Amino acid sequence: MTEAIYVQLLYLACGAFLLTGVLVLWRRDLSAIIRLFALQGLALGALILVLAAYQRDLALALVGVGVGGLRAGLLPYVMRRALAAAGAHRETRPLVNAATSLLVAAVLAMLAYAISRPLTQLAPGPTIRAVPVALTVLLVGFFVLVTRRRALSQVVGFLLMDNAITATAFLTTSGVPLVVELGVSLDVLLAVLVLYTLTDRIRASFGGTDLDELRELHD
Repeated sequence: MTEAIYVQLLYLACGAFLLTGVLVLWRRDLSAIIRLFALQGLALGALILVLAAYQRDLALALVGVGVGGLRAGLLPYVMRRALAAAGAHRETRPLVNAATSLLVAAVLAMLAYAISRPLTQLAPGPTIRAVPVALTVLLVGFFVLVTRRRALSQVVGFLLMDNAITATAFLTTSGVPLVVELGVSLDVLLAVLVLYTLTDRIRASFGGTDLDELRELHD
């Protein structure tokens, strides 16, 4: 793979990774949010495969396939099961509306580029220049986590942050050991399974997973 093709494919994967994260802020339909998360998982897997192809690293390619399968296949499947069990398919009352959320995303992107500027100047290169994209997704995921009211939406926010951390690790180190990535992925899967179980128990006990309604019930 030539340097020019490598850079183009890398930035294409990073662009898809960023776009899917930002579009989560725009959608209120939970099934659409899960689909966007699955697409982001594909973009993350593609990003790792591009790095593997350029470095001719078979182990890194296997990690990319595993990450893509987990983030684009298994985790969305678990979340769809949770969505079907919850019975509520829309984010009811987010603290920030869609238009304002997109404006906040633009501000977060500028903040991410400002924060990572010393790093990009210290070690200029195509992978390091893409780090602000991962940092933007990290901030967007945190924003989703604190502004959405449905438990499943907050799980997606948490997973967006995890995707961003994974992308940052691969962009800054050009790959992490297979054992490390498998351990982290299994931890994330376990966390999602626990959250799925808790969400199902909350729905069975209180009839819903809207956090505002649960707070009113407590009051």
